[in-house]
Amino acid sequence: MRRGIAATALVAALGVTLAACGSDSGSNGGSTGSGELSGTVTWWDTSTVGSEDKVFKKVAEDFKKKHPKVTVKYVNVPFGEAQNKFKNAAQSGSGAPDVIRSEVAWTPEFADLGYLAPLDGTPALKDADDFLEQAAASTKYNGKTYAVPQVIDSMGIFYNKKIFKEAGVEVPKTIAELKTVSAKIKEKTGKTGLYLRGDDPYWFLSFLYGEGGNLVDAEKKTITIDNPAGVKALATVKDLVDSKAAITDATNGWDNMQASFKDGKVAMMINGPWAVADTYAGKEFTDKANLGIAPVPAGSANQGAPQGGHNLAVYAGSKNLDASYAFAEYMTSVETQTTIAKELSLLPTRESVFIKPDVATNEMIGFFKPVVEKAVERPWIPEGGSLFEPVKVEYTKVLTGQTSPDAGAKAIGDSYRKLLKDWK
Repeated sequence: MRRGIAATALVAALGVTLAACGSDSGSNGGSTGSGELSGTVTWWDTSTVGSEDKVFKKVAEDFKKKHPKVTVKYVNVPFGEAQNKFKNAAQSGSGAPDVIRSEVAWTPEFADLGYLAPLDGTPALKDADDFLEQAAASTKYNGKTYAVPQVIDSMGIFYNKKIFKEAGVEVPKTIAELKTVSAKIKEKTGKTGLYLRGDDPYWFLSFLYGEGGNLVDAEKKTITIDNPAGVKALATVKDLVDSKAAITDATNGWDNMQASFKDGKVAMMINGPWAVADTYAGKEFTDKANLGIAPVPAGSANQGAPQGGHNLAVYAGSKNLDASYAFAEYMTSVETQTTIAKELSLLPTRESVFIKPDVATNEMIGFFKPVVEKAVERPWIPEGGSLFEPVKVEYTKVLTGQTSPDAGAKAIGDSYRKLLKDWK
């Protein structure tokens, strides 16, 4: 959506105001006369509580070993709340962190609103040529760089090898095979084949791409979700539920999905590298070798999964920009990314990290790297993060029988045309 002159002027004015007001996180400081960094850096982390957060917290606090006069204030903010919480804090000029772990789709939106500090020419972008091209793409907006890529990801089918062996089935490569395999699993073991998360539209994207569809065509400024491919994708997920190949839910999908898979109640789920650490904590995977991962089954047109990941962005109103730049660089450095990859099996964003011994031999990273390389890039537009809410509403309604695939796709398209007013 193009912004009018008044809106552009307002954002520009707001950016100046934010820079003048700064955050109220107590981040006073900067460089001492000797060039040594000091003060406080508040970091909002959005990683999974109970598994990822412990590692990220320790790594972040270890920043003090390199900069003794800087204190890192670690705050874990639930992922589902972080986007709006940051926008509200930044807009009011009160309570925003110095650095935020920004989902890739949020970065261009925050930049467009004037909430992020440009990082070009700062220490945050040290050795920028080392970043994966597809990871770096989400950090740029209007010719400037507003974030540093921290992790990159995509999705695959997680499967329980013991259940597959008991049922005598192979990993499905297509949606048709997925239905056949699920039926055989039910017949032989009494267990459900797939847990299909029904409360998060991100889990729908692989099916959409599998039918050759997409949410929008950003290059042509065209809305595509309500074309035949979008309708077919919604019909496909509905059929998986109706045929009993999958079970789903409308609320608390993450917890229900993880619990069902970890306890062996379902044989498969669609997930990403961020779920590996938590999945290993399940009773079915005390033997880690029981966890298998394969590409998401292909639809009638393609096999595809979305490109995801997280960036580190610096708040434009930070009172301690120098330390914040240094913190963003440290958290995305070769050393730190190697630690994160080793501990959590999350994919690094630096090419040089993949050849480190602890990373090169990591089975999960070895699987997901080629998946990421073939992942479908999402539209890096300011409205990118807002594209999901209309899908969430209609995707859940389709899965639970409250609307039809045709009506659901049309409703999403109508919502997009209100959001993207000059798009076709």
